[in-house]
Amino acid sequence: MIKNFAELQERVRSSEPLVVSVAQAADQEVLLSVKAAADQGFIKPVLTGDRERIEELCGRIGLKPLEILQAGTEEEAVERAVRAVHDGSAQVLMKGLVNTSVYMRGILNREWGLRTGRLLSMMAVYEAPGYHKLLFCSDSGINVAPNLEQKKDILKNLLYAVRNMGIQNPKVAVLTANEMVDPKVVSTTDAAGLVEAVKNEEGFLPCIIEGPIAFDVAFDPKAAAHKKINSRITGDVDLVIFPNIEAGNIMGKSWIHLCRSPWGGIVLGASNPVILGSRSDTAEIKLNSIALACLAAQSGK
Repeated sequence: MIKNFAELQERVRSSEPLVVSVAQAADQEVLLSVKAAADQGFIKPVLTGDRERIEELCGRIGLKPLEILQAGTEEEAVERAVRAVHDGSAQVLMKGLVNTSVYMRGILNREWGLRTGRLLSMMAVYEAPGYHKLLFCSDSGINVAPNLEQKKDILKNLLYAVRNMGIQNPKVAVLTANEMVDPKVVSTTDAAGLVEAVKNEEGFLPCIIEGPIAFDVAFDPKAAAHKKINSRITGDVDLVIFPNIEAGNIMGKSWIHLCRSPWGGIVLGASNPVILGSRSDTAEIKLNSIALACLAAQSGK
């Protein structure tokens, strides 16, 4: 169990620093988060982009990168950053001030990208006030309306990621609007199918999974008792599988903006952890994401 991001960062500080390759790094918010991680001793940054501009920004904030790789365009900056990870000289890829489509094309490049054949999915992690540990959630950023087969891949990605972070046999809530399987509500039939797949199909790491399950039952033992539902996960959920991108996006943003929840996120399913993020993310969010990626990379890909 990881209680919060402070504990997560403490864990990565206790291991050898990893090399993080930053695509198009000429952005002060990005470099501030990179400096914070480097100052804590859990990364060594390799930066790609306009060398002169990057050196100016690094000098301004006092960051000493491991290396700066000159690149004249977004595409070249992404290629140099991705190749560093592909070739093994870096362990984590991070998005800088670059268009997401350009970044994703680099990750999926057939020659020097980070393909594995697995579905790419977004893992968002929230430190929700009043909850006793971090919540690992998917997918709220990449797969719009995943079908059952895609949800199986999303769950597998999530299970492997948290195992590498030391979370064994996690409790998984496959969220829907209620606990009844209704053929007219695809999310409920998918949830039941996902639970059945974990029991009967290969490729899933051990977990305690329940679904379809509503949010109140998943997180409030009193609600479960009131509904006469005998749940093994209520009030102690580790992983959340959302029915679609809208549910994940709305839920996550409600925690962030109304509850002021610290959060971070990484892309799973590539050969190495990938930090995607938004250009508008704060340095704190980026730092949380770097720590997540490093912890996911420490025990394996």
